[in-house]
Amino acid sequence: MQMDTLDTALSQLMSACDALGIDDGLRATLATSRRTMEVAVPLRHDDGRVRVYTGWRVQHSITRGPAKGGLRFHVDTSLRDMHALAMWMTWKSALLDVPFGGAKGGVAIDPLELSRGELERVTRRFISELLPILGPERDVPAPDVGTDESVMAWVMDTLSVHAGYALPASVTGKPVTLGGSRGRRDATARGLVQVLSDATVDAGLQLEGLRCAVQGYGNVGRATARFLADLGAVVVAVADVSGCVHRDAGVDLDRLDAALEEGGTLVESAAGEIVSSGTDPAAWCGLDVDVLIPAALSGVLDERTAPLVTARLVVEGANGPTTSTADLVLHDAGVTVVPDILANSGGLAVSYFEWVQASTWSWPEARVQQRLEGIMSNSYLEVRHAAAAQSCTLREAAMRLGVSRVAAAHEFRGLYP
Repeated sequence: MQMDTLDTALSQLMSACDALGIDDGLRATLATSRRTMEVAVPLRHDDGRVRVYTGWRVQHSITRGPAKGGLRFHVDTSLRDMHALAMWMTWKSALLDVPFGGAKGGVAIDPLELSRGELERVTRRFISELLPILGPERDVPAPDVGTDESVMAWVMDTLSVHAGYALPASVTGKPVTLGGSRGRRDATARGLVQVLSDATVDAGLQLEGLRCAVQGYGNVGRATARFLADLGAVVVAVADVSGCVHRDAGVDLDRLDAALEEGGTLVESAAGEIVSSGTDPAAWCGLDVDVLIPAALSGVLDERTAPLVTARLVVEGANGPTTSTADLVLHDAGVTVVPDILANSGGLAVSYFEWVQASTWSWPEARVQQRLEGIMSNSYLEVRHAAAAQSCTLREAAMRLGVSRVAAAHEFRGLYP
C-alpha cells in the first residue's frame, strides 16, 4: 500500500530515533501531536447559499517555543496531512535552532472558486473558531498553499479585534505596512537557492549552465526559477497542475509569467514545448537535468517515479515530496536529496525574523537577506558535516539533528506532573 504523508513523516522519525537510541516513551511523545482542533467553518457564499467546510489546526510541539506553521486552503487538505506537516515544522524549527515548535492548519476548500469577499469571510470565521489556541506566545500562523499576505492580514485583524489591541506578532507573512518583514515573500525560494548553491559546489557542479527542472510554479517555484535564471542556471522545464513544458535553451519565463497574468495556463503559454498535459509527475521526473526541484505538494516522488530520476540533485521545495521508499531508490541510484526541512526552511527563518521585529526596529531588506543566507548556509554545513561523520544521507542527518534537539528539550523540561 502506498505511504501517505503521515506514514512518511513517522517513518523518518522512527529512523532518527533508532539512530539516536531514544526510548519508547519519548518516541511516543515525539510521534504524537500535542493538540488537535477540528472546527466547522460555515461560509455564506455570495449567492446566499451556506456551505459548511472542515478546518483543522494541529500543534505537534510547543516544547521549544510557540507552535509555528502555515495555514493552507486546499481542497485535498486532510487531518493526516496536517499531523505530518506539523511534525516536519517541529524538526525544521529545531534544525534552524529558532525558538518555535511545529504546527499546521487548513481548510478543505478550493480558494480559486471563491470571490475575494468569500475568501475573507471563510478566513475570519476559521480564525474565530481557533481563537483559544492562537496568539503570539501560543501559535503563530503563516502563509501556505492557497493563502498569501492578504489572508494573513485578515488573520491578524481578526485576532487583534478579539484581543482589543493590535497583535502584530500573532502572525507572520503579513504585508510590510502591517509589520511584515521585508524579504519574507520570496524567503523560501531565496533560502532554497542558497542551499542549492552550496550543494552544487559539493556535487562538483557549477551554477552557470546548471540544468534545472522546477515542479510547481506557485510562490516558491516561480521565485526559485527566477533566482536560478538570474544566477546563470538554465531552467529547462517547468511543471504545474496543467502539465509540463520543456525548452532546451531555457523556458521563456517572461512569456510564461505574462500568460499566467492574463489567466492562461502553463501549457497554453508557448514558453516551451509541451511535454505533457495534466499532473502526471512521470513527465518531468525523468528529464535530462542536473537538478530536480519538486516545489508543489507531497508524495510526488514515490516508488513509481523515483526510478525515472536522472538528476544528480533533488532539492525539496515542497514539504514531503519524497516518500521513504523513494528515498531508498534515489540513494541507491546515487542521487543526493537535499531534504525539505533544510531546503525550504527559508520562509521559517524570515518568519522568525518577522516575529522578532514585532518588538524591535524593522530591518532593511539587505539585512534580512544577509541573515537568511547566513542561517541557511550554516544549517547546510551542519547537516553536511553530520552526514559525513555518521555516514548517512542529508535527510537522515537533518532529521537526527532536529529530533535530538527536541528530545533534549523534552528531557530538560521533564514530564508534568
